[in-house]
Amino acid sequence: MREFIDIQRKLLPDLLQVIQKRYSILRYIGLMQPVGRRSLAASLGFTERTLRSEVEFLKDQNLLTAGSAGMRLTLEGKNLLEDLEGIMREIKGIDVMEMELKHRLGIHRVMIVPGDVDESPMVKNELGKACASCMKVLLNGENIIAVTGGSTMAAVAEMLTPELGEKKLLFVPARGGIGEDVQNQANTICSNMAAHTNSRHRVLYVPDQVSPDIYESLIREPAIHEVLGLIQSASMVLHGIGDAMTMARRRKTSPEDLEKIKKEKATGEAFGYYFNEAGEIVHKVATIGLQLDDLERIPNVIAVAGGKSKAKAIRAYLKQAPSSTILITDEGAANQLLKG
Repeated sequence: MREFIDIQRKLLPDLLQVIQKRYSILRYIGLMQPVGRRSLAASLGFTERTLRSEVEFLKDQNLLTAGSAGMRLTLEGKNLLEDLEGIMREIKGIDVMEMELKHRLGIHRVMIVPGDVDESPMVKNELGKACASCMKVLLNGENIIAVTGGSTMAAVAEMLTPELGEKKLLFVPARGGIGEDVQNQANTICSNMAAHTNSRHRVLYVPDQVSPDIYESLIREPAIHEVLGLIQSASMVLHGIGDAMTMARRRKTSPEDLEKIKKEKATGEAFGYYFNEAGEIVHKVATIGLQLDDLERIPNVIAVAGGKSKAKAIRAYLKQAPSSTILITDEGAANQLLKG
């Protein structure tokens, strides 16, 4: 396959460009269906005129249908899209990129999905699907899954299916999160994950960051103590990786700590820890829940983060992450990480 693709690149370079364009159209329709032409053109960055001719061709091939509600893939279109996935990975060299990044970052595995979250928010759905597939392979028996908050984890929740619920899952928030946007709080995301998989979940109604005195008081509360015990028993962790300054502002960090984070040139954040480009911890907030050291004893740690703009944050955190970590990211971040 590799040799054939190399020959095509030399003899018919335009053909590969056409294949990639039509693959992108089918993939986005699959993600967004039913979708109108205008919305699809905006998501792909195409003019409506360009998209119209491509859509007509794909309709003639019985790969999609167009109705009043929008465009949908036909069964033939869905099957072709699945067949194209492996071919596109070969064309883009994604398998090679995954192996290269795995060795550079010193972690267990890297999974790369097509696209860039910064250019198309729909790529978050692809990250979610990849995470769901990864979970399906790793889970067995009874499982406690600790989950952090954030928009990427919220996207993962939407991609989980009842089939996963056959694994006897219990979702628990990895840390407190009251004060954040409710939709992206770990409690809400755990609830959504449980609903999508017909599983159970528990909540942890405590602030994301607290003073030392309040921390000691809260962890002695029986209900909180019980949930913390479940978190410590987790067999899997799902978490995002944040940009340091974005996360600091979202947490309404004090001016003094915000200045410290700026001065120390923090680029990444995870679990309340802020990292500079060398991977050194330059600031930490007192969070109730999972701590960085706890990850070493958890069998399956899955980090999900995408977008070219997140590359520095991903690299900074992974210098501290356990070697068992599986990174699920997109082409935008992966290309930037490889440049670095």
